[in-house]
Amino acid sequence: MILKKIKNPYLRYSAIALLGFICLIILFITSVYIGLWGKLPSKEELTSLKYQQASEVYSADSVLIGKYYLLDRQPIAYEEFPKHLTEALVAIEDERFYDHSGIDYKSMLRVAFKSILLRDKSSGGGSTISQQLAKNLYPRTKSGKLNLAVSKIKEMFIARKLESIYNKEEILSYYLNQVSFGDNTFGIESASLKFFNKHTKDLSIPEAATLVGMLKATYGYNPRVFPEKSKGRRNLVMQAMYTNNYIDEKLKDSLIKTSLKLEYRDFNYNDGVAPYFREEVRKQLLKWVKDKNNAGNDLNIYTSGLKIYTTLDYKMQVLAEEAMQEHMKSLQSNFEKSYGKNAPWLTNKNIINKAIKQSLPYKKLKETGLAEAQILDSLNKKKTMTLSNWDKDSTLQASTIDSIKHYSKFLNIGSLALDPENGEVKVWIGGIDFKQYKYDHISQSKRQVGSTFKPIVYTTAIEQGIGPCTYFSAEEVEYKNLKQWSPSNTGSKNETYLNYSMKEALSNSVNTVAVKVLEKAGIPNTIEQAKKMGITADLPNLPSLALGTAEVKISELATAYTSYVNSGKHSAPILIKHITNSKDSIIESFKPIISKEPAFSPETNMIMIELMKATINTGTAARIRNSYKLTNDIAGKTGTTQNNKDAWFVGVTPKLVSVTWVGLDNHEIGFKNTALGQGANAALPAFALLLQKMNKNSDFDYITKAKFKKPTDVVLSSLDCEPSKKDGFFKRLFKNPNKKKTKDFKSN
Repeated sequence: MILKKIKNPYLRYSAIALLGFICLIILFITSVYIGLWGKLPSKEELTSLKYQQASEVYSADSVLIGKYYLLDRQPIAYEEFPKHLTEALVAIEDERFYDHSGIDYKSMLRVAFKSILLRDKSSGGGSTISQQLAKNLYPRTKSGKLNLAVSKIKEMFIARKLESIYNKEEILSYYLNQVSFGDNTFGIESASLKFFNKHTKDLSIPEAATLVGMLKATYGYNPRVFPEKSKGRRNLVMQAMYTNNYIDEKLKDSLIKTSLKLEYRDFNYNDGVAPYFREEVRKQLLKWVKDKNNAGNDLNIYTSGLKIYTTLDYKMQVLAEEAMQEHMKSLQSNFEKSYGKNAPWLTNKNIINKAIKQSLPYKKLKETGLAEAQILDSLNKKKTMTLSNWDKDSTLQASTIDSIKHYSKFLNIGSLALDPENGEVKVWIGGIDFKQYKYDHISQSKRQVGSTFKPIVYTTAIEQGIGPCTYFSAEEVEYKNLKQWSPSNTGSKNETYLNYSMKEALSNSVNTVAVKVLEKAGIPNTIEQAKKMGITADLPNLPSLALGTAEVKISELATAYTSYVNSGKHSAPILIKHITNSKDSIIESFKPIISKEPAFSPETNMIMIELMKATINTGTAARIRNSYKLTNDIAGKTGTTQNNKDAWFVGVTPKLVSVTWVGLDNHEIGFKNTALGQGANAALPAFALLLQKMNKNSDFDYITKAKFKKPTDVVLSSLDCEPSKKDGFFKRLFKNPNKKKTKDFKSN
C-alpha cells in the first residue's frame, strides 16, 4: 500500500529494489542461521570448550625444560592475567568490549561507512573480541567474497551465543588462551615464555603491549623478526591504553621511550637443555599413555596438557653439558691431529663404503631401485650445505659423501649421573649434538665396558672369601685350553717377578691379575654377582669377562655401581617422579626401583670402596687429584677396551654415581694410541670438569661435601698390607722373564 502512494515511478522502483535487497539479506542471514551454509555450534557444544594443550616437562628444581605438542599452548586462569594485559587487549582490539553483547554495531557502521563508501582500506576490521574468539574456535576454511560474508555472519551468531554463556572475564580468558601468536605458538602463556622467558603474570606493560600488538599480524609484528615494526605497534597499543584512560600520559610517554628487550626461548625438539633426556621421557610417556588408555583413559601426550615432573637436576645438567663441550672440543682436536692426513674416515675405502651404505640417503635411493653407480653418482653431486664443527659451522660446496666422511670423524659421548639412593637421574647426556646424532648412547647403545667391569670381579672374589691382601702374580700367562690366549698389561714395565695385592692390582687395572682373580672367584659366581648388582645383559662365560669384553648399557653399569653407595642395594635409573593433569591433580607417581636384598656384605662394600678410592688417589685415575686438584671424597674406575675403541670412567661419590663413555659410533675406528684413548684421558675429564663446577656452587654442597662412611677396624686391618712384593730369590732365579708361563684356565 505504501509503495502505491509513491507517485514517482523511479522512486517507487528504487524502493521496491531496496526492499527486495533487504529481504534478500534477511533471507541470506536466515539461511546461515538455520545451517544451510554449515551447521552452527549449539549452546551445549560452546559450553564445553576444550583446548589442545601442550604437555610440559619440568626438571626436579621446577624449571620448564621442554614441551610435547601439536599446538604449543599452555592455558592459564584469568587470575593469572595482569590487569594491564587485558586493558591493552581491550584498548586496541575492542574498546567497547564491556558495553556490547558480542557485536559492536557502532563499530560495524564505522567500518561499513569508511570501507564501502570512502574506500578507506585502513579503517580496521570491526570484529569484537567475542567474534575473534569465534573465528579462532571455528577457523574459516573457504575463500571468496560470498564465503567471507557467510563466515562473518556465523561469527556474529557464535559471538552472541558465547556472550550468553560466558561472562566478560571468561571471554577474555578463552580468547587469550586460544589465540595464535605465530610459530605454532598458541595462547598468551606460551607466547610469554617464548618471547620473554617469563610467565604471563610477570609481564610488564610494554611486554604485554608487544604481545597484544602481534595479534594484528603475528608475522609482520613478530618482535624477533621485525623489532622496529613490533616496537611501533607496541607503542600504538600503549597509546590506545592512554586514550581509553587505562594509563596516564606521563606513564605512557615514559613507557614509549623504553627499548624492546626479548629473552627468546623456543621450545624446540632439537634444542635446549637435555634433548636426549626429553626424548627418552617422551618414549616412556608414550608407553605409559598406551597402558593408561588400555585401562579406559583418554590421554594424549601432545594434546592433553599433562605436566611431567622429572628427576633431572637442571643446574647440574647445564654444568654437565658445559663440561662435556669443553672436554669433547679439546679431545676432538687432539684426536684428529693424532691421525693427520691418514685418518681412516678419509683414506680407508672399506670404512668409507660401509658408512655410505649405512647412511639414510643411500638407503632411500636404494629403495627407489637405482643401480649402485647411479646412487653413488647422486651422492657425489656437490651442493651448498652447512657442516657442523666444534668451533663454528662452515657453509661450503660439498656432496653427501663429503658430509658422511665429515660426520664419521666425530667422537661421541654418553654420560649418566644418578642419585644412588633412589636411582633418580640427575644428568643425562646421550651424545654431543642431538640435531646431528639422534642415537642415544645411554638408552640405545651397548659397548664393551673394559676395566670398569673389574670391580664386579673383585667384589665376587671378596664375597668368595678371597681377602684383599691376597697376592696375585702379574706374570703374563698363555692359557693352553683357550687357544693360547694370553692377556697382557699396558705399559713397558717388567712385571714378571711382581705380585700385587688386590687393592694395588685394581687401582692400577692390572689385566693379568684380573684374569687370575676371576679364575679363583669363578666365572659363574661373577656372572651371578653382576646380576645381583642389576646387570641384565648377557655376559660371556669366558675368561675375557675379567677384562670387560661384555657389552653393557651405560644405564646398567651405573645401576651396578649404585650398590657400592646404597648399602649393597642397586637402584635402577628413573626419569619421572610424577605426572599431573592440566589442573595439577596427580595422575600417577613413580617409586624408586631398588633391589630388595643387598648384593654383597657390608664388609665387602667397605673394602670395595677403599679399593676404588685407591684408583682415584694413586691409581689409573690419579689425575683427578693431580691435574684437576679435586679433594672431594671420590671412588671410581677407569676403563679402556681393546684397540682403544671405548674409553670409560665411573665416578662414585657418597651422593652421586656418574658413568661416562667416549668413542666413535663406527666400531672400526678407535683412538690412535692408548695415551689418547684411555679412560683416564678420554672419559674422566667430563666428570672432573663437572665436579669442579659443582664445587663452586653451594647448591651442590650436599653432594660435593659428602663423606664416605669410615671403614671398621676389621676392614682396615684386612687392607693393611704392602701394595706389591717381588718373588723370592730362588723363584726369580729359575724364572725366564722372556718366556710366558703356560697353563690351563680352571675356573671355580
